[in-house]
Amino acid sequence: MTTVQPGGGSMVRRILLGSQLRRLREAKGISREDAGYTIRASESKISRMELGRVSFKERDVVDLLSLYGVDESERGQLLTLVREANQNGWWHSFSDAMPNWFQTYVGLEESAALIRTYEVQFIPGLLQTADYARSIMGLNRPHMQSEEIEHRVDLRMRRQRMVTEGTGPRLWAVIDEAALRRPIGGREVMRAQVQHLIEVSEFPNIVLQVMPFRFGGHAAETGAFSILRFPEQDLPDVVYLEQLTSALYLDKRDDVDAYIQVMERLSVDSLTPEQTVELLSGLLKES
Repeated sequence: MTTVQPGGGSMVRRILLGSQLRRLREAKGISREDAGYTIRASESKISRMELGRVSFKERDVVDLLSLYGVDESERGQLLTLVREANQNGWWHSFSDAMPNWFQTYVGLEESAALIRTYEVQFIPGLLQTADYARSIMGLNRPHMQSEEIEHRVDLRMRRQRMVTEGTGPRLWAVIDEAALRRPIGGREVMRAQVQHLIEVSEFPNIVLQVMPFRFGGHAAETGAFSILRFPEQDLPDVVYLEQLTSALYLDKRDDVDAYIQVMERLSVDSLTPEQTVELLSGLLKES
């Protein structure tokens, strides 16, 4: 049985617990429908539990473990995982500043070992300055109150700390040159943002590359995406695709492999980290 590494988030614990419950159920040849009947729930509830999409009631897990014939030693470890999985992460204090579907991402982000991201229109959120983030939020939601905007900016800055302080995942970002040329917030905001990118590019846990205009067409024709990799071997990589009012989380091997291939191609075709700093420095001179 896999043990979650210290520092792993509650989201990852839920996914691990769900995957272990699924394996136990399948090993006994029990259907989701029958498992659901045991805990007075639907087949879809079992599916959501096994995907780590919902919280776990300890009573439900106890009943499922009895159905699956799990012995006492393994049962104790799994019930400990239940209690850890139900602990709220720090981001729950910002629940009013983000939709439910994004809370899932923040939980995964917190627990990842490596985040690889490609952005087309904007600087990646984990690399934005506060003024740049504030400008984007003002554009996206022009009627939002200033207090709410500041709360969202605080959330973004809090997410960044795990990267800038070196306590969280490694970050490998490929940014399309279009995002650097788009004057978000005006000249001074963009100058500060470009300078910030130059500074963070020196961090040992951050790799920064730019996909230049001169390359022409490239592999990421579908737009922005992120790939999250976790330290736990039981967990597959997850591809995150953000939409206007929702997000997709892909973890099927074929889907993930397709995005990994695109990311690898982008990394090869983009400017090297050294060339990227040269381009960023040139942008500062132009402005």
